[in-house]
Amino acid sequence: MTPILARKMWRTCEPYHGLIYFTPHATRAYAELGVHGRVGYFASRAAALGPVPAEVVIATFYNFCPSLVRAGVPAVWDTAGPADLLDARLSAADAALREALGDGAVTSAEMVWAAAAARRAAEGCTPQGRPLYAAHAALPWPDEPHLALWHALTLLREHRGDGHVAALLTEGIDGCESLVTHAAAADALVTADVLRSSRGWPDGEWAAAQDRLRGRGLLDADGGLTAAGTERRDRIERTTDERALAPWEHLGEEDADRLRATVRPWSKAIASSGAFGLG
Repeated sequence: MTPILARKMWRTCEPYHGLIYFTPHATRAYAELGVHGRVGYFASRAAALGPVPAEVVIATFYNFCPSLVRAGVPAVWDTAGPADLLDARLSAADAALREALGDGAVTSAEMVWAAAAARRAAEGCTPQGRPLYAAHAALPWPDEPHLALWHALTLLREHRGDGHVAALLTEGIDGCESLVTHAAAADALVTADVLRSSRGWPDGEWAAAQDRLRGRGLLDADGGLTAAGTERRDRIERTTDERALAPWEHLGEEDADRLRATVRPWSKAIASSGAFGLG
C-alpha cells in the first residue's frame, strides 16, 4: 500500500462529507438557531470542540483570515450552543444526502457495508496531534448507515486535515501562504480570487504573503511557484498523504478499494445534484 491511496480515498470521499458546507439545508438549520452567514460554517464545524474562543478556530482551521473568524466567534456561542449546532448540522446532512442520493441509495445494502467499512477505517486513526479529528471522534455515532458513513468520512477528513496543518507548520508555510502556494501551483483547480475571498484575506495581506514567499525563493515575479516552491509544496502534499495512510492500512487495501468504488457514484451524484453550485 502506497501513500497515494490516501489521496485517492480523500478525493473520492470528500464530496460525501463536503456537501454540508454548501447545502441550503445547513444554512436554514443554522438560521433557525439565529446563526447566519459565514459564522454558521465556523460554529458548526468547531462545535465539536465546545464553545471555544476565536483563537482555537484560527489555529485549527488554519487558512482563514483571523479577522473573519473573530467577526463571529466567540459571540456565536451566546446565540446557539455547540450541542444545538451539532444537532442542526447532522439534521442538515441527513436532508441533503437524502435529497442528493434518494431513498434507494440511503437504505441500500451497499450503504450499510460502506458505513461499517468507513467506521473500521476511522478506528485506525489516533487522536495525538489531531485536535479537530479528536473532537469529532468524541461525538456519538449516528444510527442510520448513511449518517454513520457521513460521520466516518468527517473523521477521516479532519484527521487528514490535521496532518496537513502539521506538514505546513513543519515547512514554515502559514495560513495565507498555504493558499497563495495552492493557487500558484500549475495544477491548481481553484483560483487565487476564490481562495482569497472565501477565506477573507484582504488584498494587502495576500500581497504581503506573496512578498514573503518571493523573499524565500518560493514564488517567482509572475506569481508562479519556483522550482524550490514546487518542491516544497510537493513535499507537503506527500507528507500529508503519508500521515493520512494509517486508517486505510487498518482497513486493508482490498476493502479500501471497494469502499472507494462504492462511494464514487454517490459522490458523483452529489456533485451533479448542484450541491456545490456546479450542477
